Parts: sequence; structure tokens; C-alpha cells
Amino acid sequence: MSRTDLIADAFTMVRNAVMAKKPNLDIPASKTVKSVLEIFKREGYIDNFKALEDSSRGEIRVYLKYYSSGKSAIREIIRVSKPGLRKYVGKEKIPHVLRGKGVAIVTTSKGIITGEEARSLGVGGEVIGYIW
Repeated sequence: MSRTDLIADAFTMVRNAVMAKKPNLDIPASKTVKSVLEIFKREGYIDNFKALEDSSRGEIRVYLKYYSSGKSAIREIIRVSKPGLRKYVGKEKIPHVLRGKGVAIVTTSKGIITGEEARSLGVGGEVIGYIW
């Protein structure tokens, strides 16, 4: 089975695992998904992730982050730009998610970075998604 949108699939898998309160999950590996997960880890939405060496398909195990109250660090995760309708923004139109409490993930000529980093570098690009 071929997948057309690995990022949307990864977002959905994470969203479902959070709703089921799973401690970790395995998602299909790609360079793009790995870059997005690095942002999630850096921003504090997941504990960690690692590539599974024993998997023949190439998978990444994601360790989800929960607070002592049992609530997940991820409240919502949304895919913005889709294969059928890409959403590009200029450097002056990069969105603020929840007035700065969330993170916009943008793919630019400098790589996959957060909206704040794109604003500081002065580059625009395709808005992949939002997380808060």
C-alpha cells in the first residue's frame, strides 16, 4: 500500500495515540517526518523518538509526553497544507498559533523549521501544520 501523505498519516497516528493515552507509537519513517519530530521534541511536545533498526519497513518509535496529571503535552495537532491544496505564505504572513502558545511548522529553503524561526530568518514557505 502506498501512502500519499506521510505527514498527515503521522499526525493522525500521534493524535490517536494521545487520545488512547499510549506511552509510545511506531510510525513510518521518512526524512520529513523525522524533521517534524525533531521540532516536536525541541518544543517539548514529545519525550523522544528513535529509528527502529529491527523493522524491515523503516519505522520511528515516538515516546509521547504526559504530565503528572495524566494530560498529554499535545492538545491538538493539525495538518494545514495538503497534497491537493498546498498553503504557502510569505515571510510577513507566517501564522501565529494561539497567540504564540502553539507552534507552526513551516518547510522553507532553510529546511523544516518553526514559524518563529522562519520569521527570525526572514523566509516564507509551505505551512505543514500546527501543534499546541
